[in-house]
Amino acid sequence: MTPKPRYRRTNPDTQPPTAPAPKSGGPVVVPVVEFTISVDGVMSVTVDGAPYLPQPFAPGWRRESFPAILDTLAARHRTPLRVQVREADGSTFTDIITPPRERPTARPWEAPAPEVVRPPVAAVPPVLHQVAGSGFVPGEDVAVAVIHAHSDASPDGTARALLTTEQAAAAVTGEVILLGRISGTLVVSRLA
Repeated sequence: MTPKPRYRRTNPDTQPPTAPAPKSGGPVVVPVVEFTISVDGVMSVTVDGAPYLPQPFAPGWRRESFPAILDTLAARHRTPLRVQVREADGSTFTDIITPPRERPTARPWEAPAPEVVRPPVAAVPPVLHQVAGSGFVPGEDVAVAVIHAHSDASPDGTARALLTTEQAAAAVTGEVILLGRISGTLVVSRLA
């Protein structure tokens, strides 16, 4: 009887491949955001093939909405986005957009701010204010605007308004309304 060897010699080239260990988080999926822009600047947006629509009663997407849409989607997904833009002339553009960085953590040499313990604040129900008017065509879209300031018309009858960054950010639809108090002239303009 032949004694069994205590060790076995192997050739690494003849070993069967081993499956890699699965990563704890699984594969990284990069959402695909597609913008299709028409000749007049109107835009349709899809995320992974599903339509991404503006808020109800808000105007449709336009070319000017592009940065705001990307910021919103990058913050929501918190992963890089593959962006594909199809222009009306047939040209295409593809890029990878990364989400904004998380706030940096405190450095070891910086003293942390002392925690302030505050008593819990009772929840206050939201206060809703009703605004009503008549004389509209049944079913028509009626814009709601908040007045931030007033401006005077120039001698040639034109008016302009200057808004701070905070005021412009409050215009969630990207539109500003100029209303003449005497003439009744109403101008709806998009923020530039």
